[in-house]
Amino acid sequence: MAVALIGGLIGKGHDPASIRVVEIQAEARARLTAQFGVACTDSVAAAAPLGEAVVLAVKPQQMRAAAQALQPRLGRELVITIAAGIRLVDLSRWLGGYATLVRCMPNTPALIGAGITGLYANVGVDSAQRALCESILGAVGATLWVPEESLLDPVTAISGSGPAYVFYFIEAVQQAAQEMGFSAADAKKLAVETFAGTARLAAQSPENLAMLRERVTSKGGTTERALASMDADRVKDLIVRALHAANRRARELGEQLGTDK
Repeated sequence: MAVALIGGLIGKGHDPASIRVVEIQAEARARLTAQFGVACTDSVAAAAPLGEAVVLAVKPQQMRAAAQALQPRLGRELVITIAAGIRLVDLSRWLGGYATLVRCMPNTPALIGAGITGLYANVGVDSAQRALCESILGAVGATLWVPEESLLDPVTAISGSGPAYVFYFIEAVQQAAQEMGFSAADAKKLAVETFAGTARLAAQSPENLAMLRERVTSKGGTTERALASMDADRVKDLIVRALHAANRRARELGEQLGTDK
């Protein structure tokens, strides 16, 4: 995700010289410098000054150590975390009570500038800093502010994990197409382009999704037969139940990752 953000920001016109990256792996530092022309160091101390915003794009299990390394360097910077499950109360504690924090949850389509990121700001974040955060995450797709941090768990379940569900469904459609006689390449093209075009239509149409679905469903036709089969198997109920399971797991991870053990 850090690579996506760096590429997105530079693509939006940001000067690579204004972006400093802390990366502990030498090979990754060399790759980032060669690819983007950004300055890379192996420690927070070597990256000073920090700038207006600091993005913590590390694995959740590494967040406590990263925060503790950052804490002595902080002044008035906006700290943005994109680590799944790490709640702001825990991050603030690891940062010695620092409160100028935004937690966000992007998704993997950010890699091609087509992501969506859920955002939540602590009360210590002012309007200018919210705008700064939105410009950073907006470099890789759409953004959505949520009024309560607890809503980032369902954001994780719906859009954070969502690409996997879409890939899962595309795989099923591709499999069916191959079973009907198409080559793997042609089956993938049919499935992917159908999903991509339908998503664009849903985004651009003023009609709700149910109406769009009904417009494709002729009485007595092939679509009606397929949807009747899905309804008989309670496919929609199973999908909704699966997303609730993902939401519960997001809450569990927050509780587990927030400990100081």
